[in-house]
Amino acid sequence: MDELNRKSVTDFRESDKIPIIVVLDNIRSMHNVGSVFRTADAFLLQGIYLCGYTPQPPHRDIHKTALGATETVTWKYFASTLEAVQELRDTGYQLWAVEQVENSVPLNQFDANQPAPLAVVFGNEVSGVEAEVIKACDGCIEIPQLGMKHSLNISVAAGIVLWELVRAKLNHER
Repeated sequence: MDELNRKSVTDFRESDKIPIIVVLDNIRSMHNVGSVFRTADAFLLQGIYLCGYTPQPPHRDIHKTALGATETVTWKYFASTLEAVQELRDTGYQLWAVEQVENSVPLNQFDANQPAPLAVVFGNEVSGVEAEVIKACDGCIEIPQLGMKHSLNISVAAGIVLWELVRAKLNHER
């Protein structure tokens, strides 16, 4: 692990984080939740908000894919996603849902270098982000898809979107 230059749990917790919070809106799969925790750890994100019936740690099925990221990534539970969105808005976050809707911004055209920190909402595996939550956001980001299928697994979508946002922020700092 030393050769890979990995942070310890203490180092991770004390590190400056990328100012992005992931909001999970009624995600069913514990494996998807664990995968998003692992992605948030990999990209040193500020945290995750688990909302509605999204499963919460500790649980062996979350741990199975998180591989310890539930111990490093800060998380908070909200009974409703709207409650989480309101807290984020009140603390100065820009809110973007990841959803295919009219007037969504293609991910490759999204300006991640906003002055405010970002919160990104990922929705349910079948029904997506709740309509009321979309209305409460500043807009929607869409992952361009060129094939016949026009949906991705939530953990795959989170990996793509979060890497693009982090990459843009890292390139902006240079």
